[in-house]
Amino acid sequence: MKILIIEDEKLIADNIKAGLEQHMFVVDVAYSGEEGYALAGGSDYDVIILDLMLPNMQGEELCRKLRMEKNEASIIMLTAKKQLGNIIDGLNIGADDYISKPFEFTELLARIRALIRRSYKNIDNVLSYREIELDIDKEQVFGGGREIGLTKKEFMILEYLLRHKGQLISRNQLLEHAWDMNVDIFTNVVDTHIKNLRKKLGKYGNYIITIYGSGYRIPVKGSD
Repeated sequence: MKILIIEDEKLIADNIKAGLEQHMFVVDVAYSGEEGYALAGGSDYDVIILDLMLPNMQGEELCRKLRMEKNEASIIMLTAKKQLGNIIDGLNIGADDYISKPFEFTELLARIRALIRRSYKNIDNVLSYREIELDIDKEQVFGGGREIGLTKKEFMILEYLLRHKGQLISRNQLLEHAWDMNVDIFTNVVDTHIKNLRKKLGKYGNYIITIYGSGYRIPVKGSD
């Protein structure tokens, strides 16, 4: 899952980023409204954490513009304002949730996960294919009932492939999902991580099929 933080207080933004990265999220950060708006329009994010008070472009204006442009990312507004009117205004222009500063990271994490579950309501939080099982909330992967230790990137690649069973997933799609904006798109980093993921999955690694020149796919059960 990929998250964009738009927050001008660098310490807050960087602390949120560090915390989320410990929980298998890819995180980009923007420190101004204009930068956040540019990033939000150039990449697909599952959740945008948006501060209300921003330089260059206020959070409310940014949220309004994203919704007018049909951006479907879930938006959580951060605000130091606790007045009911500010909360209602934010929800009315398209925010999905809000959290007032100061807040506990565990509460923010719970709200993010709740929004993701709502967005993927047709998919369980436990993803599986034959003997492979991936539990998103517990951040665990099992193969034939045995827990398999994966790196964050390997976990995210497997999650994305399982969420899109039967679909051809290109290397660029995996780069977009599992790496932040600083990745070098001209490296073979995806192939290297797929190779390591297959090795750790053992005999179940064969379920990840290479479509040469195109990408990777986990088939719909019984179709291959």
